[in-house]
Amino acid sequence: MDNHSLKSQTLAAPVFEPSDFSPGSLFVVEQLQEHGFDAYVVGGAVRDLLIGKHPKDFDVATNATPEQIKQCFRNARIIGRRFQIVHVRVGREIIEVTTFRRGHEEERSEQDARASQSGRLLRDNVYGSLEEDARRRDLTINALYYDTSSHQFIDQLGGQADVEDRVIRIIGDPAARYREDPVRMLRVVRFAARLQFDLESDTESAIASVRTLLTDIPPARLFDEWLKLFMNGFSAPTFRLLRHYELLTSLMGEAASPATQGEPALELQQLALGNTDRRVADGRPVTPAFLLAALYWPAVQACAEQLAVSGESPIQAMHSAGQQIVQQACQHLAIPKRFSLAMRDIWDLQPRLERMQPKKIKDHLAHRWFRASFDLRLLREQTDALGDDCSAFWTDQQQRYPELVGSARARREERSERRPRRRRRNRDS
Repeated sequence: MDNHSLKSQTLAAPVFEPSDFSPGSLFVVEQLQEHGFDAYVVGGAVRDLLIGKHPKDFDVATNATPEQIKQCFRNARIIGRRFQIVHVRVGREIIEVTTFRRGHEEERSEQDARASQSGRLLRDNVYGSLEEDARRRDLTINALYYDTSSHQFIDQLGGQADVEDRVIRIIGDPAARYREDPVRMLRVVRFAARLQFDLESDTESAIASVRTLLTDIPPARLFDEWLKLFMNGFSAPTFRLLRHYELLTSLMGEAASPATQGEPALELQQLALGNTDRRVADGRPVTPAFLLAALYWPAVQACAEQLAVSGESPIQAMHSAGQQIVQQACQHLAIPKRFSLAMRDIWDLQPRLERMQPKKIKDHLAHRWFRASFDLRLLREQTDALGDDCSAFWTDQQQRYPELVGSARARREERSERRPRRRRRNRDS
């Protein structure tokens, strides 16, 4: 028996108070148990309570099937195909309820589990026991169960010890688990960055052998993962870990890698990430459009410079470069059009702001993405030794015409609210 197993056996089981849990999670557990099912708060909520944090989300695991769960609640719906779960609405809360599952390698003929030739898990609706459910979870720190009625704490894989040791450990053989779902590599990095935990040695070393499998993941799913990685207040440490484990290129493509663009490019990206994290910490709004524009800016700038050398004007070169880089980025991330168009607007405004034309001042100030473009310009001045004449000029103009800044967005939203809804035609008439 290793030291990890011995330590997990000697730790005292925690006891939490009902006030540590949300009313919705307590209600869902109680209702399922009243209908004769086992039910536990599971995963991240239990882990956060062990760390001393108040959880934001509460998930519940049960031996009831999705159809049985749905029958226990009036406001419940089954979602997902690859991995069916049930969303139960309790007041303003939505509690995610999952059925105990087993590993697909233990598949039964009448149940639905399927893997690709590379080992990637395509469907995972093979139900099992709590013990099997714990083994098929990805990380030990997420395989923690708590019965809010009996105060029973269940930790069969040493997750409590890993929380105490601040370690991220994959359950089972790391390389095999990454092959089942390569996105687990991103989850490992995300939890390490968010919790400031270290990766266990085998969990870490296995990444190198399978990291290219991320290219098999659909771009739409990778964009969803990108949002979790970069929009939750810990994007700067996440970016550093992605680069360290050489996962950034598989996630975002070569255009996001600063390796070929030098130290100023990396510095600009890090400043943008740090600014985004501070805004999240302060409760201020953040948009993926700005951060994506900043992360891909070095590639756009290099491309625009090449096009300008070939004879295009600075404005046209920037426009063409933006088109090219967005197209390259979307081969990896399915960036929604509302963000990709905004990225191009932010880039297109860069040479226009540099001209500081008096006749264009009010138009540029009113542009819906002026503020984001101005913020990118500030980052460029900090990293590219451009001088601050441009930013000083536009700072002065914003002070002169504060009512104009971003007013095009406000006017567009106002027109949208005023626009009458089109009546649907009666096809029977």
